Order: sequence, then structure tokens, then C-alpha cells
Amino acid sequence: MARFDRYNQPLSTSSDSAAERYRTGVDLLLSLWPGTAEMLDDAIAADVDFALAYAARARFHAIRTEITQARDKITTAMEIVGRNGTERERSHVAVLSLAINGQSAKALDGALQHADQWPHDILILSLLLGAFGLFAFSGRSDHNQARVDLCERHARHFETDDWWFLTYRGWSHGENGNLRLGRSLTERALELRRHNANAAHAVTHVLYEVGAGDEAERVINGWLPEYDRSGVLHNHIAWHAALIALERGDTDCALAIYNQNVAPPIATGVPINVVSDTSSFLWRIQAYGHPVPEGLWDDAAKYASAYFKQAGFPFADFHMALLAAATRDTAALGQRVDALVHLIRVGKLPAGPVVPAICRAALAFADEDYALCTEILEPVAHEVVRIGGSGAQRDVVEETLLVSLMRSGQAAKARALLDERLRRRPSPRDSSWMGQVADA
Repeated sequence: MARFDRYNQPLSTSSDSAAERYRTGVDLLLSLWPGTAEMLDDAIAADVDFALAYAARARFHAIRTEITQARDKITTAMEIVGRNGTERERSHVAVLSLAINGQSAKALDGALQHADQWPHDILILSLLLGAFGLFAFSGRSDHNQARVDLCERHARHFETDDWWFLTYRGWSHGENGNLRLGRSLTERALELRRHNANAAHAVTHVLYEVGAGDEAERVINGWLPEYDRSGVLHNHIAWHAALIALERGDTDCALAIYNQNVAPPIATGVPINVVSDTSSFLWRIQAYGHPVPEGLWDDAAKYASAYFKQAGFPFADFHMALLAAATRDTAALGQRVDALVHLIRVGKLPAGPVVPAICRAALAFADEDYALCTEILEPVAHEVVRIGGSGAQRDVVEETLLVSLMRSGQAAKARALLDERLRRRPSPRDSSWMGQVADA
């Protein structure tokens, strides 16, 4: 008797228990809800020849930056699927293998081809989407639009109330500027499956983009207590709450949220989020003119020292540069910039020159050479999207440019940038800054 996944795609397993646990495990994985690992491990235990269960477990290991375990699991999946997998399953495992083994460009192409043939294979479709998906980290400047195009191309294959598709379709539209549609889709996704961290995160983002900080704070405060601290996005969603407090000028509240939820060693999230959240939050505190409490920069840098040692992951490179600049580790920052320049020279950094430029700008800002920071950032500001992540995460670069303009006496340029930002989204902080430069 055949077994099927949630979308009635056949599964090569002889065990009803394995199939049931796989279906549940994939839903937990795609909602980033605690219990994912245990459920997929149970699926493997129920059928040790179930290739897709190993592949899903490998994917979750990769999300957790457990690379050795991820590669071990995907290798096992490749061996098994070659013996008894369907064409879809062989393609599924092959695409995941490319992604897990660092062949992201090939994985992107493979995932697109796979999605065209099997659009309901959402574990593969999910690789392309989100702030940390293959499109976001492709180095392309149009990755926001590319995600929207992908979702719209496949929308006909999904039911109106498919919680997973609503989550990512809404996220994609919100990041691409269609905030009304993005909000309605992500809020509906969260209504349909409340235990869905990706939907809660997406709602928080779209509320940020419309300038609805109070609403975003209410969503976070009402939802986050239901999400165990071990959840992949727990610390990161708390980081959003800290940014909201910081934007309204409540630095004490922002620091309290940071210390209780985000800072190492409290943080239990994945390294890319911990490194980016800690560095960008502390950078904002400092850039906004507030003192960073003693020890916080050092704690963040100590945590980060175990990760992203090699240059070439632009989103991480920039945040590692913030840490190095703030802690005066100019040697490490210089080595990273040199390595990035070399990668550009040999054609191995798709995101291009914007990456070493924003790293150099971080050092200029930390040196209080605001004119130099402005000189570096202005020509590349429109290319920052290439480093990936979300708009809210990349916003720290534009804010660094803005503060540099204000501090280097370039009031007219600062006013123009603030006017553009305020047209995009209301912000009490930007409104306050506009008042300052208006008098300059």
C-alpha cells in the first residue's frame, strides 16, 4: 500500500508510522517549531531505509549549522534513494545535497527545475524562499522580485488556505514592497497555524515595514511566550521587539530585551541569527548615540569567533565586520576585506564589490571618520540588497550612511535620505532626526 505526503505525493516507505512522522516532521520543520528533530528521528527509526526522512533531517541539521551531521544524513539519503527512490525523490535529495554541500548556484537552478516539475514538493520550494533562502543569498539584486515571481507562478497549485504557502507568499510580497498584500497573507497564515514561527516572523516584518511598531510589539508579546526558547527563531523575534523599543527611544527597554533574549550566552538560535542580531543591535545602539554597556561587544565577538572564519558569505561578512570594527580588531577586518577582494577578482563573489565596501565603511564609522564612511557607502547603497537577509536586517547599512551624513555636516543629503525613508515608512526615530537636520 502506497504512503503519501501532505500533498499526496508518493513516499518510498513501507511504514505507516514513518510516513506519518515524516509528514508531521516536515510541517514542524517548515514552521520552525520545536520537536522537528525528534519527529524526523522517529521517522528514521520506523524505517531505516526511508530516504526522504534522512534528507529532511539533513535539512534541519543544516538550518542549525550542524554541517557535519547534515552531510552525513544527506549522504545516507543519496545512497538509499539511488536504490529505491522515485524520480521525484531522487531529484529532491540531489537538490538538498547540492545546497548542504555548498553548491548554492547549482542548488538554486536545481530547485527551480524541481519546483516546475513538482511544485507541491514544498521542502525543495522552501529552499528558494525567505530571508536566508537560495534567492536571498544568490548575490542577485532582484532577489525580492524573484521570490514574488516564483510564488505567483506556483500559486495555482496551492489551496487558498495553505498555511505554508501563505506564509512565504506573504513574506515575499511584503519584502518586495506590496505591504498590504503581504500583511493580509501572513496574518492569515498565522491564524491558520498559530504554532508557526515563520508566520509570526513574517507578520512582524511586514508590520515593521509599514511602520506599525506598536502593533508589531503586541503581536510579539502575545505570541512569543507560546514559543519555547529552544525554537530556532525565538531569539530573533525578540530582537525585533528590541528594535521596536529602540526606535521609539526606549533604550533601557531595548537593552533589557537584548540581555534577556538575544545576547550570548542566553541566545539559543542559529549562529547566523545570533551573529547578525547581536552585532547589528549593538551597532545601532552606538550609532544612535547611546553607550553600549561594558562587555556586550566582547561577548558578541567571542561568540562570533567560532563561526564564519572564512570570507565569502556576504551577509555574515558584513556582520563580522561590524564586530571587528567595534572591537578594534582591524587586522581581522583587513584580512576579511582582502579575501573578499580576491574572491571578486577570481569571480567567486556574486554579490560583488558592495561587500568589501560596506566592511570598509564599518571601520571608517568606528574610527569616527564619517566623511570617509559616506564616501564609501553612497556609491554602493543601492547594491546592499545583494548581501541577502531581510530589509529590516539590511537597514542598518542605510542608517550608518544616514548618521554619517548628519555627523559629517551634510545636512541636505541627510534630509533627502530621511525624506525618502519617511515616505517608505513612518518612524519616530527618523522623524526626530529630520527635526535635527531641518535646523542644521
